[in-house]
Amino acid sequence: MGDVKFNLFIYGSLRAPEIFKSVSGLSFTFDRSESNDKTLFAEPALLPNYRKVSPDNVYFYAVANNSSKIEGFVIYDVPSQVMAEIDKFEGKRYDRETVRVNTAKGFVDAMAYLASYKSMKKRFGDRFHVNLIHELWLRKRIEEFIKKRTRPGDQTADAELERRADRELLATTERDLVISHYRADAVSDFYLEHELNRPRPSIKHLYNDEQAKPFIENYLAMVVKQVLINQLDEKIQSQYRFELEHIRTSERYFKRSVSLLMSLQMVNANSPTVDLIIRQCLDTMPYEKYDLIDYVKYAVGAAESIFDLRVARSQLDRIRLNFDPGLVPIGAELELSNLGPNAVTPRKNSRKIADSVYNGFSYFHDFQMDVLSWKLGGYIDDHTGATDQARRCGFLELAPGRLNIEGELSRPATADPWLLSQLIREIVDFYDVKPHSLHLSFQLRKRQIGNQRVLPLDFVKCLFVLGGGLEQKNSGRFWISRMGYEEITRRSYGEELVFARTSKRRWYMGEDEIADKAPPQATTHIQQYKFIRLEKRANYEPLIFCLKGLQLAYNPADYLTVEQMQNNPKLRQEYEELKKCAADPAAIDEQTINKFVETVHAGLMDERHHHPAHKLHHIDWAVSIIGAQLYMFNEQLKKTDNPT
Repeated sequence: MGDVKFNLFIYGSLRAPEIFKSVSGLSFTFDRSESNDKTLFAEPALLPNYRKVSPDNVYFYAVANNSSKIEGFVIYDVPSQVMAEIDKFEGKRYDRETVRVNTAKGFVDAMAYLASYKSMKKRFGDRFHVNLIHELWLRKRIEEFIKKRTRPGDQTADAELERRADRELLATTERDLVISHYRADAVSDFYLEHELNRPRPSIKHLYNDEQAKPFIENYLAMVVKQVLINQLDEKIQSQYRFELEHIRTSERYFKRSVSLLMSLQMVNANSPTVDLIIRQCLDTMPYEKYDLIDYVKYAVGAAESIFDLRVARSQLDRIRLNFDPGLVPIGAELELSNLGPNAVTPRKNSRKIADSVYNGFSYFHDFQMDVLSWKLGGYIDDHTGATDQARRCGFLELAPGRLNIEGELSRPATADPWLLSQLIREIVDFYDVKPHSLHLSFQLRKRQIGNQRVLPLDFVKCLFVLGGGLEQKNSGRFWISRMGYEEITRRSYGEELVFARTSKRRWYMGEDEIADKAPPQATTHIQQYKFIRLEKRANYEPLIFCLKGLQLAYNPADYLTVEQMQNNPKLRQEYEELKKCAADPAAIDEQTINKFVETVHAGLMDERHHHPAHKLHHIDWAVSIIGAQLYMFNEQLKKTDNPT
């Protein structure tokens, strides 16, 4: 019996040579000439009809799945006494069974440690095979760690509030753990503790800073308000988790778009109550006697008073009723600033303009706002591209679905123009900061990449009218403010118009369930339109439909880069004409309007492989609004040219 040897297929932690050696006492090699009694020969292999899952985020399990396969190694001639040691290591949750694995030389019989569906269901429930459970289990382990670290053993309500406050201040760490171990990677207790065991952030260093003092209470008010949103979002996610997953339609999309919309609506609709909560907090807790954790803790407790399950249910029902997603993933970036275009240098330095509320967000990182606002993609953009936590002045930029600044990870917010428009409006209402600009992003289809065309000048003029910040001067004449203020003009390497740009996005970090690499669909290309003025209470749904239809029908390219204008005199001439039109717009002729609207309509009717993806009445409404806005612009110009 001692001479019996087995082939062994491994797919989990035993693939690590140091772990395999510590369990078996043997090594393995992929070079047959190096194999001997202490070093076994191994080669890559695939186990068909099984899927690798890790619902507890600690161990890997192979469960039957006809459409999947698992990548691993087959190790040849493992002695029976070594198999006995591996049996002990694997434990009672696995059954050792004979399987057929595929190698470079064909199929090979081997032993493998598999998990039965019955045992997995008993241990983890009906949905053990869903990625959602993997994430829930990891978050539960994080919660247990915080319980051990924060007032261990204290079961009072106050201790629980403090633990939840601690978790708010570890939010981006928790987010990064979930992202980096998405799908297959397990997280050891050692690694979890190493990542989470960090000192609490403090704002006491600001209390004696004379420059910071005028802004401390304003930032604390923002902290309290942001935590309210976060807590409501967690409550909604907990209460309606599986319904929200169903609305999301695909794991490619940001999972919190709907719950954040509900949370924002709940806070914005109760602004008097929220203002009272903030005022009472600041009045009863003078900052000289408290620290950041105390204000976060206060907000965590206050969230209980404004969460109403009936209101949440009615909001969810309303969203479900209006939900009409297409096929094109879309996203948005909002820039807010009380200084407008003077938020960043060199404008700020040259004009000596100050922000009396937030000092240009220079203390954003001191108050951990980058951590607390991560669900809305909070970030300070000073147009330098810097991502460190140094103090800097700039725009408060929000981008729901942005998961990581430095890693440039993001997911589209939704595929529904209505939902995105609602989200934009509620974000603008939530922050007590003046809206400035809006970027809308649309994912490109593979066949569109490399086949893009420069937009015709007349179409660009139409888009400027629809979203470029049409404003009336004191003289009564209209102008396009985004172009007129030169907010989308850049002169880094020569003059260019940052109207629209194609760029890459990544939405995935971690291993594929079949191979140790990100799946090819993890990197996508998007077309981002940057010419749009952000306005309070504006409805951006028609513009979102417009840009999507135009992209599907015409496939626009970058507009206008330095290279384009240097190499194409016609585009340089168009740019000069655009500057004149921005300063003194002219009416758009009816033929251009009709052609523009027809192009948008054609794209929307072709979204689902020669069929529309949205309801027909929804498309007709959006297209009619686009046409009406362009004709209304012409009427406004007539009135200014011929005042009564």
